[in-house]
Amino acid sequence: MTTHPENTIPALQEAVRLGAQMIEFDIQLTKDGALVLMHDSTVDRTTDGKGKVADLTLAEIKALDAGGKLDKRFAGTRIPTFEEALAVFPKNVWLNCHLKGGADLGAATAKVIEKAGRKHQAFLAAMGPSAKAARAAVPGILICNMERQGGSLEYAKDTIAMKAQFIQLLGKGEVPVEAVKMLNEAGVHVNYYHDETPEGLRRQWQAGVDFPLVNDLGPAIPVAREFGIEPLK
Repeated sequence: MTTHPENTIPALQEAVRLGAQMIEFDIQLTKDGALVLMHDSTVDRTTDGKGKVADLTLAEIKALDAGGKLDKRFAGTRIPTFEEALAVFPKNVWLNCHLKGGADLGAATAKVIEKAGRKHQAFLAAMGPSAKAARAAVPGILICNMERQGGSLEYAKDTIAMKAQFIQLLGKGEVPVEAVKMLNEAGVHVNYYHDETPEGLRRQWQAGVDFPLVNDLGPAIPVAREFGIEPLK
């Protein structure tokens, strides 16, 4: 979301307010094993601090300003833990938890989801090792296969074979119609990143994509309504 500091509570709350049906955010492990929301491997771009997330403790990360760089009205915004993020979500929106790490992160995130009673709505967008560890820690945890983010039939077939519930296609506007059809028939939810032009959104929904991922939800709502998709209440 470009209007609010990414991976922060204000951004998540705004997505909920606008009626997003799926909200994507990124999760990493701190030096002392806490789960925090952060896209980059370092805090440099989005905060007033420096250093790798993996080299900082939770206390050090909590001391950073994660909002002032975007807009002074967000000054003082802190990096949330995964648990803090879960607390602001209603229980009827899909939670796209993009894991930025390996097996330890997968297992830890799955356990938090189970403890919070969010297994029905939260899924892990994960590579092989983290997905495998998550499933071992919490059988039945929902998985989005991120092993290949292109639009190949091989990617679709592998996703179906591993019994993942989601796939995340990556493209610049071209939608792999044959692969999407196969996934639809197998009951796999299809996410697509990234083309949020009105024409691109129409192309995705017409092809059978379930969830186009957008940075700015507001402009996408009128196009969604053309397909009978209303903001979530």
